[in-house]
Amino acid sequence: MSVFRTIAVTAAGTFATVAALAISGLGTHMSKPIETRIEIAAPPSAVWTELADHAAYAVWNPFITRISGDLAVGERLAVIVQPQGKAAMEFAPEILIADADEELRWVGQLGMKGVFDGEHYFVLEETARGTTVFHHGERFSGLLTYLLFPLIGESTENGFHAMNLALKTRVEARS
Repeated sequence: MSVFRTIAVTAAGTFATVAALAISGLGTHMSKPIETRIEIAAPPSAVWTELADHAAYAVWNPFITRISGDLAVGERLAVIVQPQGKAAMEFAPEILIADADEELRWVGQLGMKGVFDGEHYFVLEETARGTTVFHHGERFSGLLTYLLFPLIGESTENGFHAMNLALKTRVEARS
């Protein structure tokens, strides 16, 4: 057997194994979260207005530089994220929750479900003072989580913090 054929057979077998494990759901038990939050001196409706204005993301958002699509459960978005110092990544997550002034949540996958999934969320929590605690995070799961998370975890968390601060600055300047 030639070296190239051996590599091809090994790669096909590895892919088949990963696919079988992903389909079985084994990868969903392996997860790594990123959780951030920031308090914004404005009500949730003002924060939601900026989150829902996707056309303006390129102006103010240093991490999620573009989103297009309808904010409705079951819809797919076109999202481009640009972690500082890294190449832009484009993906098409499915919206799980889109409750105006409360929560936006989507899930995206690398390949098939269970290989490397990311459930991203924005939760707007109103305080007694009328401000908003903006919870921004993602739970990564799947078979490749422990392999890929070290490559993206730190830059993703830094991107979340940068976006949170930019959102706070924009919302508070408009309120």
